[in-house]
Amino acid sequence: MGIYHHLRRRLAGVALTASVLCVAGWGAYGNNVRAADSFYSGQTINLSGVPGTLIRYEYLTGAPLGATAYRVLYRSTGIHGEPIAVSGVVVIPPDTAPAGGRPIVAWAHPTTGVISRCAPSEARFVFQSMMGLRTMVRHGYIVAATDYAGLGTQGPHPYLVGASEARAVLDAVRAARQIPDAGAGDRFTVWGHSQGGQAALFTGMLASSYAPELHLLGVAVAAPATDLKALLRDDADTDGGRNVTAMTLWSWQRVYGAPMDRLVATSARPAVDALSNECIESPIDMVERHYSQRPLQTQFLSAPDITTIEPWKSLLEANIAGALPSAIPVFIAQGTADRLVLPRVTRAYALKLCDAGSPVQYVDLPGVGHGLAASYSALQAVQWMTDRFNNQKPPDTCPTLSTSQQGTSP
Repeated sequence: MGIYHHLRRRLAGVALTASVLCVAGWGAYGNNVRAADSFYSGQTINLSGVPGTLIRYEYLTGAPLGATAYRVLYRSTGIHGEPIAVSGVVVIPPDTAPAGGRPIVAWAHPTTGVISRCAPSEARFVFQSMMGLRTMVRHGYIVAATDYAGLGTQGPHPYLVGASEARAVLDAVRAARQIPDAGAGDRFTVWGHSQGGQAALFTGMLASSYAPELHLLGVAVAAPATDLKALLRDDADTDGGRNVTAMTLWSWQRVYGAPMDRLVATSARPAVDALSNECIESPIDMVERHYSQRPLQTQFLSAPDITTIEPWKSLLEANIAGALPSAIPVFIAQGTADRLVLPRVTRAYALKLCDAGSPVQYVDLPGVGHGLAASYSALQAVQWMTDRFNNQKPPDTCPTLSTSQQGTSP
């Protein structure tokens, strides 16, 4: 944590540090190193086969506590139903697998970028970016960490497209079960932060229909991106909001064919292109992005509220997380000082889950901003997932959630 506080003091003017970075420490993805192109290359990939089947995998060094780790490439499903390849990382504990197989935790990562080279599986410090990894390894859990579609493999990444993220998460769990020495069972939980929180919630929504052979025991999220219309509308005048909006518009123009021309001022388009071709991985990246987004502070959107304009309005609504099956318990951690994913928005979503009958454990993180929400809640989240694997009754804060105070949340 020392480097975070030191650099934050040095770069106090870079508001993006506490918002769009979305990782526990500034160096979590630092020193990105491009893996061999042949591992990710679409030109050498056979896409025939069912979603979740392994295409190839290779050993990764540096896993904690004697664990074994692999970079994986597996089959999945694209946003138009087409077969695609997705990459990721699987971490396997060193202990002997129990009868029935090891439980699996699917880690859904926060925003790292929208172009291929921003894949977490390519980053030097990928293991440090998985919040709670050491504790999960100690508990004997396999961790399956997808890159999502278009990161590592051919891009662009369908940024904040919930169903795409969820299919990548579920197929990563399937792929982990095929690694010969994994000893994986069919029980899993999903744990995600920010963009990964959206991915985790959509995983809960799609698991039973997309991967019925798997048994999802719980969904844990920190500062999840739930209401995309609120995210793009309410944060439009912040550095973090401008970054998220720029990457969303740039990505969706390419993956959905939704044109930006009616929404983005002509003078702002070079800055949108620059931001969308940069990763979010290190302190240097954050400084670069601060300067890249400066033009957007004076001129960016040409429409007063892009969330009311088609096709963006419908696309945003399609990627807003809905209720989960009531049998799936949910853990939600939210920083009260979050200025990107606003606490009132997260609380409203939690209440929606409560109304649908889901048992929800809602945890306020006093004074915590967006970037550190997963780090500050990881131990609680892992303990909550452990209780799910041990078949304990899930805690439910729904009776008090609607009447409790929100502290310093805006």
